[in-house]
This record gives sequence, C-alpha cells and structure tokens, in this order.
Amino acid sequence: MVAKVTRSRPALIVLAVIGLASAGTAAWLTLSPPQQRNTVPNSAEVAQQQETQLFWVKNEGDRLVLVPSTVRLNAPAARPELFIQSRLERLLAGPANRDVTTSIPDNTRVNRVEVKADGIHIDLSPEFTKGGGSASMQARLGQILYTATASDPNAPVWISVGGEPLRVLGGEGLEVTQPMTRQDFQTAFALRTQ
Repeated sequence: MVAKVTRSRPALIVLAVIGLASAGTAAWLTLSPPQQRNTVPNSAEVAQQQETQLFWVKNEGDRLVLVPSTVRLNAPAARPELFIQSRLERLLAGPANRDVTTSIPDNTRVNRVEVKADGIHIDLSPEFTKGGGSASMQARLGQILYTATASDPNAPVWISVGGEPLRVLGGEGLEVTQPMTRQDFQTAFALRTQ
C-alpha cells in the first residue's frame, strides 16, 4: 500500500512565497546587477612623489643664511595647497641633516594653507611668534616664505597666526608686510640665501 503524503495548506503557501521571492530576487539581480563603485581615483587625486625644496638655517660666522635642501614628498597633482602644507609640515618637523638648523620654534603647527587668486595664505599656531632675536625672527619668516613658494618663487604669501594677520613678529618688533614675496623679503632683510 502506498502511503499518502498530505501537506497542510499553510505550509504550501509558505513554500510558494519563498519560491516566488527567490525567483523575484534572481530576476532582479539578473536585470539590475549591483552598481560597482569606481574605486580607482582619478589622476588629479593620486598622490605623486614630487621633488621640492625646504629652507633651513645655517650659521656662517656672524650671520645666518637660508639654505635649500631637496626632498621628495607625496602630493596630489591638482591640490597645490596640500603640497605646500606637506612641505611646511616637513619643515616644522626639523632638519635631518646636522649641518643645518631651524629658527622656527618647537611645537609650531600649520593650521591651514589656502591657495587663492591673490596668493598663498598660511595660518600658523601662536608658537611661531615665541622667542628669539631679530636674526632668528628674520630666519623663521624666511624659512616659511621660501619653503611655501618653492613651486612658485614669485607667489605672494599672506601669513596669519591663530587666524590674525601677522603684522609684527617678536618682541623686537620685526615688521611684516602682507603679502610678502621673496623679492620683498630680500629688500627688507639682510638675511641672504645660499
């Protein structure tokens, strides 16, 4: 005798619903495959190794001199402000070569760098203005100015400290014109470059 298999109606309905749902999902995936995100960045966003210059200070007898050193940094091709910020941050980390030094006080930070139509705008932390005599003040100003303009030596630079335009640097009152170019710096100060 053959056994008769009986199923209840609710069980058949559940199986039918599961079957239809599976078929619907398969059809949807076939007709509308999931969109894949383009995970390859465009060429403007890719960081590339670029050669650039940082400016250090060297004591030559009785005077300080700005000395360039060539380094390689990663920078996105289409974001000059990031390249300038990378240069300045590398400068603030201090020299790797013991033949040169820095006049920029420890713990100075780059708060912001922007490249605008009227020049390069740099905002530094208040530590930048602490300590040192007039030669040291000139040297640190020169280090920031020359390093910021390594890619464009004629670019005007606007420097602010803690969001306020830098007008006078240090207790001895080193007057800072805004914006400043390398040519302005060479005219105003006796500090020379190597």
